[in-house]
Amino acid sequence: MTTPPVDDADVPRYWRELGLPGLVDVHVHFLPERVQAKVWQYFEAAGTHYGADWPVAYPLPEEERLAVLDRLGVRAFPTLPYPHKPGMAAWLNEWSAGFAADRPQVLQSATFYPEPEAAAYVAEALDGGARVFKVHVQVGSFDPRHPLLDAVWARLEDSGTPVVIHCGSGPLAGEHTGPVPVSGLLERFPRLRLVVAHLGMPEYREFLDLAERYERVHLDTTMFATDFTERLMPFDPADLGRLSALRAKVLLGSDFPSIPYAYAHQLQALHRLDLGEEWLRAVLWENGARLFSLTPGRER
Repeated sequence: MTTPPVDDADVPRYWRELGLPGLVDVHVHFLPERVQAKVWQYFEAAGTHYGADWPVAYPLPEEERLAVLDRLGVRAFPTLPYPHKPGMAAWLNEWSAGFAADRPQVLQSATFYPEPEAAAYVAEALDGGARVFKVHVQVGSFDPRHPLLDAVWARLEDSGTPVVIHCGSGPLAGEHTGPVPVSGLLERFPRLRLVVAHLGMPEYREFLDLAERYERVHLDTTMFATDFTERLMPFDPADLGRLSALRAKVLLGSDFPSIPYAYAHQLQALHRLDLGEEWLRAVLWENGARLFSLTPGRER
């Protein structure tokens, strides 16, 4: 039986022993320098926001962060920009497209906000090669069912483009977080390819329901089952059987670089769920590779 990685340097040994060509991480952030700095400033004050310290593990320059992911064996990852106000999304999409242009490991990412221009710049992003979108309901403080997004969701449903959506009420609840807005969205657009970030923490059970009910709904493991999260928002072991049964819909996510522990700990946390090596292979590589049509050595 493969043993979990003891640290970041041991991660490649781990995925190799599982018979994998590397990792696909669907929840990585690379942001414009000033935006990234503000995000890290926010986490420096995490004790005020969350009631728990959040020491960022990888507060490194951009190229050094890319090198860390390369050493870990993360073969494909997005940049997942997200706006907190109107007028940001189109600029973030342009920056993200430029970042991905000469980096074959980067899945070109885009985002949107409920504003009159959203349908136009989402269409432009898709036409320009966007592979995945990011929505952050809590940071953006908007209802995903907002009428200004109807055309956006219709286009994304039609194209089948994955949308990583932070919609659970953890680590902070918002006016529009939780399963109700997303459930309502899926009632109107049932074939959306949503990837529920953080497994929907802390409303794990309700988002498991949605993944079971809707064919294209996936879950990502970002911060799930780690020591940090289990102290604040524990997962009920009674639902492990459901998580096992959803093997084909669970995707590795990490929240690199702004995590308060080493990357290896996310893999340790998933390993100790004891759901078996087939489940791990599906989550760490196979599901992400299928979602983004990747092949080893030719991730794009």
